[in-house]
Amino acid sequence: MTGRIPVAVLGAGGYIGQHFVRLLADHPDFELRVLTGGPRSTHLRLRELWRISEEPPSSVGDAKLASASPAALERAGVRLVFIALPSGAAGAVEEELTRRGLHVFSNASDHRGDRDVPLLVPEVNAPHLLALRRKGRAVWVTNPNCTATGLVLALAPVWRSLDPRAVHVTTYQALSGAGIPGVASLEATDNVIPFIAGEEEKVVRESRRILGELRGRSVRSSQVPFVVQCARVPVRDGHLEAVTLETSGPVRTEELLDRWREFDPLVGLDLPTAPHPPVVVRTEGDRPQPLLDRWAGSPPRARGMAVSVGRVRWDPPYLRFFLLSHNAVRGGAGGSVLNAELARAHGYFDGEPGASG
Repeated sequence: MTGRIPVAVLGAGGYIGQHFVRLLADHPDFELRVLTGGPRSTHLRLRELWRISEEPPSSVGDAKLASASPAALERAGVRLVFIALPSGAAGAVEEELTRRGLHVFSNASDHRGDRDVPLLVPEVNAPHLLALRRKGRAVWVTNPNCTATGLVLALAPVWRSLDPRAVHVTTYQALSGAGIPGVASLEATDNVIPFIAGEEEKVVRESRRILGELRGRSVRSSQVPFVVQCARVPVRDGHLEAVTLETSGPVRTEELLDRWREFDPLVGLDLPTAPHPPVVVRTEGDRPQPLLDRWAGSPPRARGMAVSVGRVRWDPPYLRFFLLSHNAVRGGAGGSVLNAELARAHGYFDGEPGASG
């Protein structure tokens, strides 16, 4: 279709993969052309695997998941690939795709630490993408860990004014963060699991990089200490985080609330999946909550893309608040789709077959 870039979703049968399909099925910029699955899902119809809503989009529900090599994707006319493969399996595939000139937008962690692969949250560190552009090469971008995504979005509006000395975070993370089949029911029911392998280290490392400074073509990570504890709780979707900032900036509470409410750096770029505003301030005493706030975000295509902030308490030098983000949407598929929309808006795909430029 004129003006739309042909795309594939690798790992379309998984939890994040299904959210990719939901967001891309009728996307104005991207034409969903190929869906791939793993060994157990290849040749199954998408509706047989669907777990994220009552029904898959009608245009793709009967599509069969393929087993497609990078060469097969090229033959199908695919120019951009969204990666929903498990970390560990994704890295080599991404390398081969970019060698062939296909653009890659990945949810996997394999290459998040690579110097030449931007780790991107568009509202927070868009310049990291723009300055790292390499003419004539495939675009390769990762979105961060789902917990880090919500955290940096909530921190960005107040980061510079508060000049934090340290950030303390305790998380209450949804079961869907473990994917399908996820956490065993007998472990999750009536329980909280105070350990998620590698999660705390990822949140620290990736948050500091996203909030870091771009120097030439390198990112210097923030040196502010992050102290993080992560737990899995019996909630389907939505990561809740309790944040305490030790600060040095003398800012009034109303100024902080205004900075969150007025924060909207992508306004005017016409990115279909961008929420406006990206941070929603809740003033109720018992919000945000996963059940009530995980689908925050407007317009309708951006549902689940906004971060909700509430229970704000400012007792200098300590700022305390809770945040809630949809881990599979803002922290997963939606984050990657928004990254690709930003790249297109800045001309990264100009001249692509099927692209209007």
